[in-house]
Amino acid sequence: MTVCTDKTVLDQWYAIGAVAEMEAGVESHTILLEEALCYAIDGLGIPRAWRQSVGEQNPLPVQCAYGYVWTCLGEPSGDIFTIPEFFETDRRNMNAASIGVNVSAPRAIENFLDMGHFPYVHTDILGVEPHTEVKEYDVEISEKNDEILATRCRFFQPMASTASGGGADVEYVYRVPHPFCSVLYKSSPMDESRMDVIAVFLQPVDQEHIRAHMMLSVLDEANDDKTIRMFQQTIFGQDKPILENQFPKRLPLDPRAETPIRADKSAITYRRWLSRKGISYGVIPAAA
Repeated sequence: MTVCTDKTVLDQWYAIGAVAEMEAGVESHTILLEEALCYAIDGLGIPRAWRQSVGEQNPLPVQCAYGYVWTCLGEPSGDIFTIPEFFETDRRNMNAASIGVNVSAPRAIENFLDMGHFPYVHTDILGVEPHTEVKEYDVEISEKNDEILATRCRFFQPMASTASGGGADVEYVYRVPHPFCSVLYKSSPMDESRMDVIAVFLQPVDQEHIRAHMMLSVLDEANDDKTIRMFQQTIFGQDKPILENQFPKRLPLDPRAETPIRADKSAITYRRWLSRKGISYGVIPAAA
């Protein structure tokens, strides 16, 4: 395998493990961007991470955020993006799952942005025929925050969450604040004035393999953590074979490579954003 040389990718923060699944003082091992890493949390809750090949004498930048240990193999270009809802005291915050998938990180983000597959892949849960139309929505690249924002997204769902009482039009807002992370806000059946949060933090193992870390921050008093996790794991389990059968596994950035439709506005914007950043890892760059 070729070690990553894409500086923009190297300088990002990446979630590599859920804090709740770690035991104080016990080393964990993983792979990030083809580098074998070790990480741990001490008895005071202080995280550490280092390259396995050089040991603890050369520590990597590290911090805890949103229930995960994050690290960076390059020079962090800034702080980890913010998810303010995570800090609201009446929310249930949890790691829903960390799942390995045989696909590139950009392909997985593109799938996360796609509402059109709901009735066909998540039948009778996130979508159902004949309600297959992706209604007109807005998408933009925020220059201020350097992220993609898709708003006015609505889709009929027969069972949008564990707290849903029946089918309804669900409102979505999608954020892509990081090349390989996305944050989804969806209307909450518990409080129509607020939104549940589902975030996916992708850890690129290499250019065609990832670990997908799913973080939930939900308003749900009716179900226990296990039920909430199982619901999200069911959804991801339906996506996994679709992702792993994508071809090519890396995301083509040339706008002529794959035929877009109106429902793909977010994906088209995402590809354009990656191209503008000069991302070359996990993608097939557009021809000069």
